[in-house]
Amino acid sequence: MKKYWLAAAGVVAAVAIAAPSAVGAPTETSTTSTTSTSIATGTAVRAEPAKVTPAKAAVPAPKPVRTVRPGQRVDVGGGFTVWLTRDGKHWAGPDGYENFRSVVDGNIDRSEPGVSHQSEGDATGVFHSGLYYGTRKAGRVELSDDEGHKTVATLIALPGRPDWGVWYAHTVPTDGNGGSSLGVTLYDRAGKLLVELPGFDFPAGRG
Repeated sequence: MKKYWLAAAGVVAAVAIAAPSAVGAPTETSTTSTTSTSIATGTAVRAEPAKVTPAKAAVPAPKPVRTVRPGQRVDVGGGFTVWLTRDGKHWAGPDGYENFRSVVDGNIDRSEPGVSHQSEGDATGVFHSGLYYGTRKAGRVELSDDEGHKTVATLIALPGRPDWGVWYAHTVPTDGNGGSSLGVTLYDRAGKLLVELPGFDFPAGRG
């Protein structure tokens, strides 16, 4: 009987040596499982799932406004040319026909932000341009269709950053309306919406 108790005591001592002490023993948790077990206590430890912060949608960066000299002709692609004078916007197409949009004849109100839109094109693509006015903080002009596709325009202005300038862009061909169905939106340099010009479903001519 004494030999039995001595043998049992030896087994208990061996277990005590092999297992860490419950006092001060570190508890390890798995980083790949949501549930782990404490070696010292044998109790389940619930690991909280990592919090995931959804990424914010990227805001298109504004293109720097290009400064041009009065009368300087700018090749804007597709055979089109644009130039600015103190009295307004001038442009010419591949056929050589020249157009003009005044900023001083009273047809636009420069006391508040606004945009205009002219477009012309064919089966190969559409050229869009217009005035932006009523602000010295213009940062971005966007064209958008009914499906939410956006095209960021290029902005040009005369020296001294007056309260008006010209924007232009090219898009793929549109459905028989010369591109007038696209809406135009003007933002300031901080990304704040200034004004929207909705599209129209009728053919756009010159001017």
